[in-house]
Amino acid sequence: MRIGELAALVGVTSRTVRHYHQQGLLPEPVRRANGYREYGLRDAVVLARIRRLTELGLGLAEVRDVLADDAGRELVEVLEELDADLAAQEAAIARRRARLGELVAQARDGRLPVEGPVSAELAGLLGALGPTDSPMAAKDREHLALLDSLVPDEQRAELFAVLGPLAGDEGYAARAQALYERLDELADAAADDPRVEPLAVALADAVPDALLAFMDEGEQGDGAFEGAFGEAFLADFAPAQAAVVRRMLVLVKERTAGGRAAESGDRGEQGAGR
Repeated sequence: MRIGELAALVGVTSRTVRHYHQQGLLPEPVRRANGYREYGLRDAVVLARIRRLTELGLGLAEVRDVLADDAGRELVEVLEELDADLAAQEAAIARRRARLGELVAQARDGRLPVEGPVSAELAGLLGALGPTDSPMAAKDREHLALLDSLVPDEQRAELFAVLGPLAGDEGYAARAQALYERLDELADAAADDPRVEPLAVALADAVPDALLAFMDEGEQGDGAFEGAFGEAFLADFAPAQAAVVRRMLVLVKERTAGGRAAESGDRGEQGAGR
């Protein structure tokens, strides 16, 4: 048989046969005097086996290992690994489909945030906060969506466990909206505007202790806003607004440090009492 006849018999292309020759999967027969390759039945058997193995999902390197093992032990091992890999893919697809199902349900009920697909925790928080006409509030929602995609799952659950109750507190939500409006008023102001300091103090005071504790446990605190990310974060604000955020972070850091010092003093007094 010529290469085209062999390829047609097994159901592949001549180009595929040549590729298998180059990869060392299918031995290349000696050319006849006329320069053409002459394939026999044994070549068709091997080529058909290669096709079956690749259709199962085996890579060419794995196929080469299988063909090199006459006893078939390598085939068993490769097939078991392939089965485990397919099972993992199946589980991942099931998780993705479940997540897509949640998003479809949110979209149909009008609960899908404008920020796009986010975690269930953030979707619940944004839904509790409700719509707003404040540009600063909309920006804050975008920042939350970014944070949602950056933090590990475990930290995300902890973060929204802290933020969730705040969204359900109508008094806190009203105060937050008032702070957003004050920030909106600084959209065209200079960084040295006299409203910067009092607003920074008000924002720092609005950060609950539970959120401070969460920020203090890892790298979510002031240090997270240093370097390139911090520069990009602050650049997303107008000058006066950035000045408020920068000053607020300093005040929050001082408050956190003061809390740690107080705790350390309490432990010292307890130790002395013993």
